Amino acid sequence: MEKQKNAVGRRKEAVTRVFISKGDGKITVNDKNYKEYFPLVYLQNQVEAPLKVSETAGKFDIVINAQGGGLKGQAEAIKLGIARALLEVNPDFRPVLKAAGHLKRDPRGVERKKFGHKKARRSFQFSKR
Repeated sequence: MEKQKNAVGRRKEAVTRVFISKGDGKITVNDKNYKEYFPLVYLQNQVEAPLKVSETAGKFDIVINAQGGGLKGQAEAIKLGIARALLEVNPDFRPVLKAAGHLKRDPRGVERKKFGHKKARRSFQFSKR
């Protein structure tokens, strides 16, 4: 692999572009180290998950552009993007990544607000008098 591969990951409103190339394992999100960008450990684990499953941790440099959504949505979008980028590098990773569930795009989004309600499902407070 002489040039970098790229893929897109999405979750809720978050969209991430993942660029993967041979290297020593640096992961950068929006020009910051991913451990600095995601202070919570479980979000860092989301980002690392496809690399651990495919046993490629420390073999690729990954540069990520993340936009929209919150930190959790971005972390899950990055997980999907890294998994897709690893498939571009080596299609043999497909069974392992698929078994771990990293190739599924989570379709859930925000439910719309209904009229006559305060939020999507929450009603206005009821008072008998």
